[in-house]
Amino acid sequence: MIHFDREICCNASVSAAREWLVTNGIGGYAMGAVSGMLTRRYHGLLIAALNPPVGRTLLLTKIDETVTYMGRTYPLYVNRWRNGYVDPTGYRWLGHFHLEGTTPVWTYPIGNARLEKRIWMVQGANTTYITYTLMNGEHPVELELKALVNYRDHHLNTHADEWQMTIEPVDHGLRILARDEATPFHLLINADAEITPLHEWVRDFYLSVEAYRGYDAFDDHLHAGTFNLTLTPEASVTLVATAEPDLPALDGSTAYEVHRMRDASLLAKAGAPEAPEIRQLALAADQFIVQRPIGDEDEEGRSIVAGYPWFTDWGRDAMISLPGLTLTTGRPEIARQILRTYAHFVDQGMLPNRFPDAATAVEYNTVDATLWYVEALRAYHAATGDKGLIRELFPALEEIIAWHQKGTRYQIHVDEEDGLLYAGEPGLQLTWMDAKVGDWVVTPRVGKPVEVNALWYNALCTMVEFAQLLDEPSEAYEQAAQRAREGFARFWNPELGYCYDVLDSPEHPEGKDDTLRPNQLFAVSLPHSPLTPKQQRAVVEVCEVSLLTTRGLRSLARDDPNFVGRYGGDLFARDAAYHQGTVWAWLIGPFVMAHLRVHRDPEAARAYLTPMLRHLREHGVGAISEIFDGNAPFAPRGCVAQAWSVAEFLRVWQAIDRFETKG
Repeated sequence: MIHFDREICCNASVSAAREWLVTNGIGGYAMGAVSGMLTRRYHGLLIAALNPPVGRTLLLTKIDETVTYMGRTYPLYVNRWRNGYVDPTGYRWLGHFHLEGTTPVWTYPIGNARLEKRIWMVQGANTTYITYTLMNGEHPVELELKALVNYRDHHLNTHADEWQMTIEPVDHGLRILARDEATPFHLLINADAEITPLHEWVRDFYLSVEAYRGYDAFDDHLHAGTFNLTLTPEASVTLVATAEPDLPALDGSTAYEVHRMRDASLLAKAGAPEAPEIRQLALAADQFIVQRPIGDEDEEGRSIVAGYPWFTDWGRDAMISLPGLTLTTGRPEIARQILRTYAHFVDQGMLPNRFPDAATAVEYNTVDATLWYVEALRAYHAATGDKGLIRELFPALEEIIAWHQKGTRYQIHVDEEDGLLYAGEPGLQLTWMDAKVGDWVVTPRVGKPVEVNALWYNALCTMVEFAQLLDEPSEAYEQAAQRAREGFARFWNPELGYCYDVLDSPEHPEGKDDTLRPNQLFAVSLPHSPLTPKQQRAVVEVCEVSLLTTRGLRSLARDDPNFVGRYGGDLFARDAAYHQGTVWAWLIGPFVMAHLRVHRDPEAARAYLTPMLRHLREHGVGAISEIFDGNAPFAPRGCVAQAWSVAEFLRVWQAIDRFETKG
């Protein structure tokens, strides 16, 4: 479904802007540009999660391949240097690129032969396989594989200075130790190859995307060794990079068959969707699911990485993403593991905001992650009827509601006057609009945010349902829900015809923030809405007119004086734009659900999704990006693969299918 011919492959700028991704289910990944050019510090063939699912460390950066066939030499790799010069220009020999399931495949026409390359990772292991197959050739080729390695946090750059690694020959390859306390890793090959250990720093790679993001744009990598071999027609050779203490088997064909069968199993569980783009997204959904060990109590702990390449697992993102990534893809057992895992981390009635990349304390600075947890559990029960998990987690839910009513961190508490949830302190960002630079919170939203209170009302209604399901007392939750519904009427702005974004806000006159943002959509899209049907319709209409794009919804209306139409520049500039007009792909989910609720027109609802299908070929191939510019042509930005972007698209696509079936 995802394939590019020479029109894209041989265009240096275009093929460098399209990026592939493979993952290993424990936080590790491999990623790069279709052209092979390094454009990010996050590009590499083995970025290992040394403390799964975090501790992500670049080990194998790239393989520079040179092919000699019938006396002619073809350098297939691409490097861009500090001075901007590109040499060699291997993209000129790239004839075709496609995804085979989750596996990126490159095809290089070499004379009358074709060389195919595939890259994939082993699930549950920090191991990457790279295979080369000579197709259609009349003669053998000489293949030279230069391995460039590193050993650094994937967020950083390397400036080598006098750094000396230890490189030792071993059976079938090389063992590399970056420093005494480092995890050793191996480069192994399954062919009769001449293996030459080396120690030559290659300096001043230019990383264009990091330059755009305002970061250090230069990087060094170590040429650790060269593998020279002869590849005969129809034969394959496999190079394996691994940080595992137990070395993997080198049989690439067997390993790939295991990988291919896993892809097939995922599609079968997802119901083998008819649309090829939906099949591709069903496979992409699995890339965000990771193991998260939480001790002896639950060895099967699971979580969701928020986005690649730089996010770890975030509580809010995980709960929003859970239905789309697991339930719509036919994997409720994964949803159950995630819900039980996060219950382990509930503290003072709150779920973690994020698990840091470093081994530091879990952060709890979020007001809505816990409320999304209740909604995720409701969606799980609706899909499975699993009463047992509701009974198991109900005490934790009771504790969550009680903490919110009496008050927990960051002034999160129910206001007794209107039954609404208040949250926030100066200098904190607690909602999903959480950009902060230094001490500057870009969108503080202290007070009573509209989507938080839509979630609060929805959670109380869900607690009524759960209590009745379990024959537990429900009257207190019914009363709290009724009070919240009555209090929610305060959000309606009759003059503007839509909801205030925040009430009782210390930053705005009379405590009312009338900024037009997409947050009010959740008061329509969630299962339990506190708005009247007329108000629901008005919200959908104003968001469609002022916020909707072909790539999601703007985070701020274009006519607002604070609107920023382009996301770019250094960290300050980017965070200043992050929720001030930038388009968010995941918001297409609540918009489409709200539209379907109001208009009951599945054909119209699906029409809002179909433009996004083209995006699967634009940025992170086979996935959906995190954000886009607020102005046309809505260039993709941020993470090339974002969990809630993929999840929400899958969730609402299925919801439309079911609506069409059941009406």
